Amino acid sequence: MMDWTDRHCRAFHRALSSHALLYTEMVTAPAVLHGDRDKLLGFDAVEHPVALQLGGSDPAQLAEAARIGESYGYDEINLNVGCPSDRVQSGKFGACLMREPELVADCMAAIREAVSVPATVKCRIGVDDQDPEVSLFATVDASAAVGIDTFIVHARKAWLKGLSPKENRDVPPLDYALVRRLKRERPHLSISINGGIPDLDQAEAHMAADDGVQLDGVMLGRAAYHEPALLGQADRRMFGAATADVDAYEALARYRPYLVARLEEGVHLAHMTRHLLGVMHGRAGARAFRRILTVESVKAGAGIDVVDRAIEAVREAEARMEVREDAA
Repeated sequence: MMDWTDRHCRAFHRALSSHALLYTEMVTAPAVLHGDRDKLLGFDAVEHPVALQLGGSDPAQLAEAARIGESYGYDEINLNVGCPSDRVQSGKFGACLMREPELVADCMAAIREAVSVPATVKCRIGVDDQDPEVSLFATVDASAAVGIDTFIVHARKAWLKGLSPKENRDVPPLDYALVRRLKRERPHLSISINGGIPDLDQAEAHMAADDGVQLDGVMLGRAAYHEPALLGQADRRMFGAATADVDAYEALARYRPYLVARLEEGVHLAHMTRHLLGVMHGRAGARAFRRILTVESVKAGAGIDVVDRAIEAVREAEARMEVREDAA
């Protein structure tokens, strides 16, 4: 979710769900070591629990980056073994590492030794012409042998030759059954499933143990980003919390103090409101909500009043709809 799940996005998603584990964008280990750490790693305390996702293939660099991440307060350090972008291919990390399970294991051993928080792996089922039944198990088994017990599996291959990063999110066929088989044959490991899951109905279906396999989690990416309001039901439906669902209005009210605080620090409103565009999906006035945020947030000096006007546009549209329904 590079360029999507930044700190502003995560703070908003936390306003919708108290229990979901949030993940950062992938940050490369060299960037952590040599770049602006506060910019790359800084986050608001409201985001907990939150995992830092690292990219890289040098065990020593990853260990040091993990130590730094833990010092910033992250609750988990995750190694990305699934990103198919051109940049990761040139740098020998991300999905390229599916070809080198022993190197992944070396990296994970170094990370695990460096930190006291959980060290986890997010991977694909294979790349290019690999046999997923071999590559997935080889990657998982090599890391499990050095003490890693938590894996998030995107149930698609990554085609590093011939497909763009965008196409790699849709074109390779999903193989959910292989991920379930991994859990069946490695029941002592924590296995979460990812890839093409559009809503909480499907997430609940994946968590059902109708075939005798009980997965340990479901990761939502694009669905949670494009229609974030679905996260407002996650605590009740996925975690069994005895709490009321959080609707879009309540989430925006919870997020408002964060927006105000960041605006006072000089953060441009558009950097935050771009993550809100889908929250009114399916409601009357959703188009007006998106238009106001998109057009007005980019203007110099844009403030919290822009968000208030966008919310009011939805309330007014819903009120008009109620009047029409009463008249009918």
